[in-house]
Amino acid sequence: MKTKRLIVRTNQEKYPIFIGAGLISNLNKIIKNEKINFIKCLLILDKNVPKKKIDIIRKELKDNKVFILYINANEKNKNQRTANKILEILLNKNFSREDILISIGGGITGDIAGYAASLFKRGLKFINIPTTLLAQVDSSIGGKTGVNTKQGKNLIGSFYQPKLVISDTDFLNTLPKREIICGYGEILKHSLISSKKFFLFLNKNFNNILKFRSPHIEKTIYESCKIKRDVVEKDEKEQNLRKILNFGHTFAHAYEASLNFSKKLNHGEAVILGMTTALNFSKSNNFLPSNEFENILDHIKNCNLPNNIKKYFFLKDVNKIISFMINDKKNSTNKINLILLKKIGTPLINKKFGKEKLKIFLDKQLRD
Repeated sequence: MKTKRLIVRTNQEKYPIFIGAGLISNLNKIIKNEKINFIKCLLILDKNVPKKKIDIIRKELKDNKVFILYINANEKNKNQRTANKILEILLNKNFSREDILISIGGGITGDIAGYAASLFKRGLKFINIPTTLLAQVDSSIGGKTGVNTKQGKNLIGSFYQPKLVISDTDFLNTLPKREIICGYGEILKHSLISSKKFFLFLNKNFNNILKFRSPHIEKTIYESCKIKRDVVEKDEKEQNLRKILNFGHTFAHAYEASLNFSKKLNHGEAVILGMTTALNFSKSNNFLPSNEFENILDHIKNCNLPNNIKKYFFLKDVNKIISFMINDKKNSTNKINLILLKKIGTPLINKKFGKEKLKIFLDKQLRD
């Protein structure tokens, strides 16, 4: 399968995304072709990245002075403390703004590394090599970086674009099933908010996609990235349109925080549950027709994606969920701002609801 290349243009940066198999074996060539020059580089590595892949990357960077920080990439470690560890190395090793930070891992690794890069001397060059399906189709695109606090997810962060994104599909072959499902959830989200044609492609080919068969997986990643790219280019700082990318996320972030970011529910699974909840809420408020709702729900079930919040929560959890939803960064009033769906490909932006209405809805979801 030929390597695909997608250009992202924002006010901050213009950069390419490369999508294909075996790309890290050509890392040095890609970096030179993109005219990204540096002497020192710090690799921020997820501990789960296979050693063979790390050896290939180190070999490709043999002409540079390489430092490495391994991180245990989970939501609890996605905090200011981890970012400070990165900044300490950059300071102690006397990095300049002409040097570079390279993230190799999933979305958590990329978020922390990008955040640290945005802070160091007000902007260090940054390359993102996402290794999970979730990161390749979502978090590596658009420049959102950040860390979690006890008050919620991603409440401290910045918009900071990379110089280059390299999505090597060979990394995907090492992923556990849960990680595959997580990434597919974001792919599905992109189809629901933007393209019925893409949704129909997913509906027809989900088995091939979930088994990473070529050319289906490359096409899927490319189309998903293209949808997000188009949104980010129009609204880099999430003033209006970019909010559609948060479809399902207000519920999802509250679910994760309510479980204290435990392994019981990871981010991608929470997003799928959050989308399912948002679909139910859209239908119950007569925004989304029943036939469209059933089509989407059938797809979610056929793909064996998580779709029942009762497996994770009880009635006693509703107040806690609502309190985290109120703290969501998208809210600007005391009401809760939701992205909902009118039909496949047509989202509804800035729908605001009082906490009592959502409490009654969640109560009903957990009773029925």
